[in-house]
Amino acid sequence: MKHSYKTEVRGYELDSYGHVNNAVYISYTEQARWEILKNAGLLKSFLDKNLLLVVTETNIRYMRELKLFDEIEIITKIKFEAPYLVFIHDVLNLTDNIKAAKAEVKTLLIDKDRIPQDIPAELLSIVK
Repeated sequence: MKHSYKTEVRGYELDSYGHVNNAVYISYTEQARWEILKNAGLLKSFLDKNLLLVVTETNIRYMRELKLFDEIEIITKIKFEAPYLVFIHDVLNLTDNIKAAKAEVKTLLIDKDRIPQDIPAELLSIVK
């Protein structure tokens, strides 16, 4: 299953070269993950149970620059590699119709005591 999140490059995300700062790409992928959890109805459930989905590893490849007001879409696929949930993101520049970056983010579900938890069935359901 693919998930989509769209946004636009904002002025404060630019570096001194006039394109998106490299760290901002990671912020785009993080917001895409928040949107997936919210849209699947899981965010409130996690908060109610004091569970957190934390990033344990991020690998990103920057392919093209993004500039002010570029329309972008983050397409996300998710795979389960016990005990991790891995988010595979493509950052697409819709303005120029090119892939700007790709990232793979490994996450782990933990409780309030920072003890890893099994991925619940309702979260695994968005992987399929």
